Amino acid sequence: MGKQNPIVKSMSGGEEEMKVAIVIDHPLMSRGMAAVLRQQENIQVVGEAEHREEALSLLADKKPDVVIIDSQFGMKSCFDIIEEARFQALNCKFVILSSTNVITDFEHAKGLGVAGYMSKLVLPEEILHALAMIQRGRTYYDPVLLEEMMAPKIHFNMSNMTETLTPKEMEVLMELGKGHSNRQIANALYITEYTVKKHVSQVLGKLNLTDRTQAALYANAAGLVKYVVN
Repeated sequence: MGKQNPIVKSMSGGEEEMKVAIVIDHPLMSRGMAAVLRQQENIQVVGEAEHREEALSLLADKKPDVVIIDSQFGMKSCFDIIEEARFQALNCKFVILSSTNVITDFEHAKGLGVAGYMSKLVLPEEILHALAMIQRGRTYYDPVLLEEMMAPKIHFNMSNMTETLTPKEMEVLMELGKGHSNRQIANALYITEYTVKKHVSQVLGKLNLTDRTQAALYANAAGLVKYVVN
């Protein structure tokens, strides 16, 4: 059994740095992720890579504790890089950022022993939470993404707009229709506030709405709730 990495101080009380590499071929997203991580006292971003060979060289040279990797990496999938890293006996943990909710991709990732599997819509506080869990030797699988993959879908039409929401997204939409805040929604649905934020973001995206006020109006107009939005 390999030596466990110490817990990051700013997240969970340890003293040693966690070395993190970012393997994302979208420069803006990569820089944004790096900026978030560098704000943490005991996370060291050891490098960023934008293609396969650069990624493998970075992993071999810097020996990061954790690699945050895009599920689709140029013309290759992340699995190709992870499998090659395993073949080269590079001892690092992987967190996949997925843009899809395909269950077979998740099963493939689990089979490769990845430490984390998350949506590309991940919030800063969630990636930090995931890294803290991984430092404790645990795994983190995005609960919202898992629900997307496994839950039955609910369909409804309105003004020639057909959208697909998961049951939890529908519940969040109904709570928005009641004018509830993120904290109120979290308490009502027994989920965390940052999970609520992710659900709200997905609801807005699927319904092509610009903000939660529009979502509340939509929920009322669709007959999901009977509250009046002031």
